[in-house]
Amino acid sequence: MVSRKSWQRGAVATATAALVGVAAAAPAAHAEPNNNNSRKLRAAVTADGIIKHLTALQRIADQNGGTRVAGSAGYDRSVDYAEGVLRAAGFHVSRQPFQYQTFISHGPGLLQRVSPAPAADLPNVLMSYSGSADVTARASVPTGSAFGCTPADFGPANVGTIVVISRGDCPFGDKATNAHHAGAAAVVIYNNTTGDLNGTLGDTFALDFAAAGVTQALGQQLVGQVPSGLTLRIKADTYRGTATAENIIAESDSGDPNNVVMAGAHLDSVSAGPGINDNGSGSGALLEIATQMRKVKPKNKVRFALWAAEESGLIGSEYYVDNLSAAERKKIALYLNFDMVASPNYVRFVYDGDNSAFPVGTGSAPGPVGSGAIEQLFHDYFASQGLASRETPFSGRSDYGPFIAEGVGIPSGGLFTGAEGIKTADEAAVFGGTADAPYDSCYHQACDTINNINKQALEEMSDAIAHAVITYAFDTSSLGAPVHGKGPGAGDGGGGGLHDHDHEVTQ
Repeated sequence: MVSRKSWQRGAVATATAALVGVAAAAPAAHAEPNNNNSRKLRAAVTADGIIKHLTALQRIADQNGGTRVAGSAGYDRSVDYAEGVLRAAGFHVSRQPFQYQTFISHGPGLLQRVSPAPAADLPNVLMSYSGSADVTARASVPTGSAFGCTPADFGPANVGTIVVISRGDCPFGDKATNAHHAGAAAVVIYNNTTGDLNGTLGDTFALDFAAAGVTQALGQQLVGQVPSGLTLRIKADTYRGTATAENIIAESDSGDPNNVVMAGAHLDSVSAGPGINDNGSGSGALLEIATQMRKVKPKNKVRFALWAAEESGLIGSEYYVDNLSAAERKKIALYLNFDMVASPNYVRFVYDGDNSAFPVGTGSAPGPVGSGAIEQLFHDYFASQGLASRETPFSGRSDYGPFIAEGVGIPSGGLFTGAEGIKTADEAAVFGGTADAPYDSCYHQACDTINNINKQALEEMSDAIAHAVITYAFDTSSLGAPVHGKGPGAGDGGGGGLHDHDHEVTQ
């Protein structure tokens, strides 16, 4: 989708000259010790350097049951590793512990068509915070709205059945709760757009009730088979309980403490795998940028954050923001978020901070004043390098969500290379890769390993991250005058959408 800004800027050669300090990166061998501008920092930050951190995270997962999910030993060892890297880089590092309701799935969920023939296993993703179950029952659809968002949408025909419900209009947890209270045995929720459905019922969902997500195509097929006596089986083996996890906060020892530039990424994986793209890639990029900023004396305080329990619903970042005083919030000039920046079938997505590219109804909405300026900086950077970029909805589905929320209103932005969504033919023509295939076919799976990283994507995106961090470390004037306390709708940027994470979203 091309907005008034025309973001296919690969051909906009004139933009390069207009960007101060944004020249093509020199070879790493020529990087200077004090990487205090964009050119020098980008030269020093390399994909090879980041991959060393990713290799360390992979090793940690291998030694701890194949996962780095928050609340596990794998996550705790990831925190130890990251803290060591940040301290060695000269940052002041603190840990912020918190308790939360954890969710761990002991293996993937099972969804089967029992009848009519042929019986078959059906592709699905167990929803986070689903209860344990092994249920075989007749399938049904809501007797009211297909979305199942009110108790009145369920009736006697749904009692004892596995209800097949459409995504949309309300949180997944509401759909499951309504079905459970109506006497249903379990639910299958199908997507309302292309791609898999990686949903969460929310960390407050405690019913002993199973919920699985499926694609739109499969869901519609199941709905069509309900009149023929469709029988399904759902099996899930899960754990929900109180756990402790820690955010990592690292600050530069110099810079204006009243004008803080924040950059963050979540460090945790899902329970199914090591999470090297999601989100070792974002975390590793920030660790390497911090390492290469060892001798930089920024004008503004630089604060890196590695968040815990993002995969459980943005819990770590929400805890951090909720525990900031009003005065501390006002000191944060902006927040940059990097969640998945090395997807194998990637697109250079930039969060649509001013919501110029997505119509009403996509879940995207204008965010805090200054968010549009952050978006502009990323697009202009890519244009200066002869690289195309596209918007992704500013949905609040990753850790920038708490920063742009109503009552907080911190200008935010970031980058994303795609998750389970499907790459279009147009995107493949512009960015390369494979059309009609996921951006990351290993999203939320055991195969999200060190072998699931696109090195070229990592190189390009980490350069853009480095450019943004060092630019704002010395000058935030392009943001204008943020008015903290106003969230989406207050200015030129935030909101939900097709290219962002689905696992954090509850609708």
